Order: sequence, then structure tokens, then C-alpha cells
Amino acid sequence: MEENMWIIELESALLDDCNVNDIFTICQGKAMPEALRPDVWQVCLDVRHKSDQMSLFNEIYDLPFQSQLREDCQRHVDRMGNEEEDKVSVVSDLESIMTFYCKNRNLQYEPDNGWIELLLPLFALKLNRSDTFNLFEAIRDTYIPKGCKPKGNVFHVFRLLLLYHDPELCSVLDTKKITPDLYSLSWFQSLFASCSSLSVIIAMWDLYFQNADPFMVFFLALIILINGREQILQMKNNSSSKEEIIKFLSNMPCALEVDDVHDFCSLAQYYALKTPTSFKTDFLKALYGKQNDSPRSQEESTKVSQALCLPVSVYELVENSASEFPIPDAVRFFLVDCRPAEQYNAGHLSTAFHLDCNLMLQEPVAFATAVQGLLAAQRQSIEANSNAGGEHLCFMGSGRVEEDQYTHMVVASFLQKNTHYVSLLTGGYTSIHDYFGDHMADCLEDHNVAKCLVCQQHQQVKQVPLKASSASASGQSSTDLFSKFSAVMKSKSAEVKGKLLDIIVNPSAQNGNHNLGAGGQMQAAPSQDRHVSAKERQGKRYRNVAPVFSIDDETEDTFNSDLNGAGGEVGTPTADSKEIVQLNQYFKTADIINAFKCQEVHINGYMYDSHLIITPSQLVVLRELGRGQAQVMVRRPLASIVKITAKKRHRDLITFKYGFPDGDGLLITDMDRFLIPNATAATALVAKHIVNVLDDPK
Repeated sequence: MEENMWIIELESALLDDCNVNDIFTICQGKAMPEALRPDVWQVCLDVRHKSDQMSLFNEIYDLPFQSQLREDCQRHVDRMGNEEEDKVSVVSDLESIMTFYCKNRNLQYEPDNGWIELLLPLFALKLNRSDTFNLFEAIRDTYIPKGCKPKGNVFHVFRLLLLYHDPELCSVLDTKKITPDLYSLSWFQSLFASCSSLSVIIAMWDLYFQNADPFMVFFLALIILINGREQILQMKNNSSSKEEIIKFLSNMPCALEVDDVHDFCSLAQYYALKTPTSFKTDFLKALYGKQNDSPRSQEESTKVSQALCLPVSVYELVENSASEFPIPDAVRFFLVDCRPAEQYNAGHLSTAFHLDCNLMLQEPVAFATAVQGLLAAQRQSIEANSNAGGEHLCFMGSGRVEEDQYTHMVVASFLQKNTHYVSLLTGGYTSIHDYFGDHMADCLEDHNVAKCLVCQQHQQVKQVPLKASSASASGQSSTDLFSKFSAVMKSKSAEVKGKLLDIIVNPSAQNGNHNLGAGGQMQAAPSQDRHVSAKERQGKRYRNVAPVFSIDDETEDTFNSDLNGAGGEVGTPTADSKEIVQLNQYFKTADIINAFKCQEVHINGYMYDSHLIITPSQLVVLRELGRGQAQVMVRRPLASIVKITAKKRHRDLITFKYGFPDGDGLLITDMDRFLIPNATAATALVAKHIVNVLDDPK
């Protein structure tokens, strides 16, 4: 009886308004009762309360490719071997759903695109046509990566994953010119439904939907290859043809049986744990966000296809170095600094091992000796359980393209030796330097401002005069973003001209507060900010008064004194009811420009793990709730931000102030405060889009 208590608990949860987290906690990988599966899948795919979309279908079958679609539906249903009466019903519903999906999404059906194979297993749930359509649409939107086509980005990403975990197998397939799309296209298009039995697919999808991880298909595909690696290597040694190997690879999932599914998915989760989280965060929007053909999107696609190895973000690297690794198999990096000796000596992370990339060409013998020293140091640090030591090698260049060609040669040499777990730090040392900002003196070893190339570059930027962004210098491509704000503000209206309140300065600068007069000259007198109580806040801007925006240093006690009676929360929800979102889904939103992981700082000092979301018109704050969920705490119009301030002693502690001009000062109606690891980048991006909003003639 006790063994089945979880089923009773699951039935009870389904009667309530449960979510995928509740399902996961209750089931924990157990075999799903057939009677409960339809409800469980609807909850996991968040379509339980979705409207009847099929009621909008006019039952007109007039697509240009309708006859091809009908033939394919009939052909797939014939393979299932159902009774004739059932076949007619299934073919009818199948064609109806496919036709409506194409019309509703303005998509064109193509033979062998995986849609029919993906839809057919859902008929086993015996739901009505509308519920079946909603499930199919949710699976397509949530779990089928974008660009599942020959030579698509999906397969470049998958190759990087294979290269990370099994470089020898990856090299064998590369040598044979067998790209992942040649054997795994149908795997990704249909979540293996095209090449596995119905019972296997049902069992696999039970676990898949409960885990709610869109990247699971990548790790399932990886496990299939790794399990067949001996046969693949043997076929290569036996001089099997390219076509024979592709056929063998394509059919490997066919050998799966229901009893294998639990171990299959467990292994996939194990390999996911041994993969840098940057794999998911860096590729989430490209693979599962809304498709677009913008130049930026195409540029990102090109970067993926040309990537030498798996990229690792600076945020993950720094967090990884500071963590205590409570999970035994979690990723632990061994950082290899490949910059020339003079750059390394001008500043580096204390946990980094120095391997001068110049030695590879200039002194090959010395380079080989250094590599042996690196591997010995790695072994010792792993044995000592040091935070500086791990089996995952992360190589770091300078962050400058020309110099990093040598770093790439070093990385390639390790990959040619079939070294496992090789990655490259995105942005190189420059990204680490910028990440720490004004705290670099505490975080970097032997940092020498006079010799540090990044510091020198930043110093050159700071020396650009503020007037350079005015009309006389409008032809120059200014690197001083904040100087641009001054030019934008001066061009607004006659009312704003002559009384700009604040000079726009970089929050990472060490200067104090200044103001800018009408002629662009420095003035010492600071403007006065007046704060209103919560009762006085109306949230409306004065009519016909142009907004004023600035970035300044902050006095030490501003936050506590200004927010008395503010209610205590950082920001206020957009409605009385809580708005809960799934982070994976939310980050796919097309209008999100960037998201910064941060901590929101409460007036009483409490801090909450959060995400600062920047859209073209809003600043959105998400507070993490766990299990991939977050609450939308507040949505702030960018146009309402009048000041961004930073603590002089804590440059990553950022305050956003909201309000409007009030005479010669500002009326501050509200404020939010955050601890942002990459504050300079975040505030620069927010400021840029504030200017865009203010400069919009609409």
C-alpha cells in the first residue's frame, strides 16, 4: 500500500492546481499510470487550461501541399497497424490538426519534417482533437529546437557537446565528414518518435516533460553516440563506407527498449551535470527563442558554427571558482591563462595556471614541458580537492582577436590529443577584468595598472573629452556611451536646454558628482532630488515636460532615508495577484534585449536572487522562486528612470530612481536597488535604451 501512496498523492495534486514542479517531486522517475498520463502531460506542458483553438478551424483543406500532407498522414497511420475503423478516425484528426497548425502559424508542411511523427504518439492518450492540438503545439514550441534543418545551428551546438565529452569520437566522425545532421536530424525533429517504438516514446516523454529541460534531447543524443562508440570505431577501422556508418548511427535509437528508458534518461542527466551551464544559458535563446533573421541573430549563428570548442561565460567561471562544490560530479574548472608572460605578470587570477601561447611556435620543446607541468599541476590540485583544480580545462586568451589566434592554436593542440572537457572563456581576460570592475585590486593577483593592457585601453576611453559626442564630433564612432546622453539631452526641447541637471558619467569612474550647464561646462553645484512618500506617489509625469536622466555616484545613506514608508519591497508588482513565470520560457521572449543575474536589495538589508530584464521599453525584475520559476516583481518603463546611481565604495551596488522634473530639481517617486556582478555593462545597456526611448519621436 505504501508503495502506491505516491499515486494517491499524484491524483490529489492533479485535482488541485498543481504544476510541473509538484509532478516532478511526487513521481521522481516512477512509471506513470496510464490513466493519469493525459492530465500529467497537460500540466507539464502548461496547456491544461488552454482554450479550444481547433474551434477556429473552418474545416477547409486547401493548402498548396494538401495532397502530399494527406498521403503522408495515411502512410504513417498504416504503419501503426490499427483497426480500419480506427485508422479512418486517426487519419482525419491527424490531417485536421496538421492543416490547422500550418494555417494558424503560417507554416509550410514538408515531408519528413518530423511533425507527423511527433503528433502520432499523442493519439495514444485518447484526448479530444483540441487537447491533442494544444499538446502538439506546446511540444513544438518548448522542446523542438529552432533550425532543425541540414547544417542548422542545432547540429553545430550538438557537435560542440560531443567534442567536449568525447573528442576522439567527434574526430572520427569529422574525418569521415559525417556531420550530426546526417544521422540525428529526425531525433531532434521528433524527440526520437521517428525512430523508436511507441512504448519507448511514451516512457521517455513521461520523464522528459517532468524534467522540463529543453536541452535534454542533446544529452539523450549524446548518450546514444557514446553507447555506440565501440561499434563506430570498429566500423571506421574496418573501412566501412560513410553511408554505412550514417545508417548505423541513424538507427541506433531503434534498439532502445522500455526497460532501458530510465537508465537512458538518468545517464543524460549525469552528462548534463558534467557540462558547463553556459552550454544552456548561451544557446537557450538561439535554439529555443523566437526565430528572426536580424543581422545580430545571423552573426550569433555564424559564431556558433565557427566555434572552436564549448564556450564558458565569465560569470560561470568566477562563480565556479568561489563555490564549495557540494555535488561530487559537478563541473570544476582548471583555468589555463594562455596570454603572453608580460600580460600575465600585469594581472591574473590566483587560480590560473600560466601557459604562454607564444611558446608553441617560438620554443616547442619548452611548450611541451610546460604542458606536462600543466597536467601534473591539474592532477595535484584535483587530489588536493582544491577550488583551483578540476578535470574541466578552461582556456583563457586576452579577449583580442588577433592575439587569441595563438590561444586557439593551443586549444586545438589539446583537442587533437583527444583531451576531454576542453572549453574556452568567452571574452578572455578582458571579460574577467570588466567583471570585477573596481574590485579588481582585491580579486586579481599582481595587477599593475600601468602595464595592464585592459586598463590602458579603458584609460584611453576615459580621456575622450565629453564634448566629443556633441554636434562637432558627431562623425566619430564614440566609445564613450555616456557622453552620447549629453548630446541627446541637448537635442530634446528648448525647455530642457539650459538646465540639464546632471553630467552623465560612467558609474565605474572614481570621480565625484558634477553637473553640466547649458554650454557643456562643468558646474559644482549638485541638483536637488526631492523624494515623495508612498501616499504622494501618483506615478504620472508632468505633461509636456521632457524627461531628464543621469548616472551619478551616490551618497552613502540615500537609500535608507529616502525610502521610509515605501512599503519595503523593491518595486511593486504589476497586479495584486502574483505573476509566476518559467525562466526558460520567459528568457525566450523575443523583445528581451539582455538579462543580468543579480540580487535585489530590500530596504531592511535582505537580498533576493533575481534577474534584471531589459526590454526596449521596460526594466523588469524577476525574483527566483526555485525549480526554474520566478515571480515578476515589477515592470518599470525605461522613460520613468531619471537617475542611476552607484556607491563609491561598492560600484556594483546600483540604484535606479524613478520620477520626473520638478522645477530645478527632480521629484523621485520610487527607487529599486540591486547588487549586479557586471554593473557597468548592465547600466550602460539600460542607459542606452533609455536614450532610445527618450529620443523616439513617438
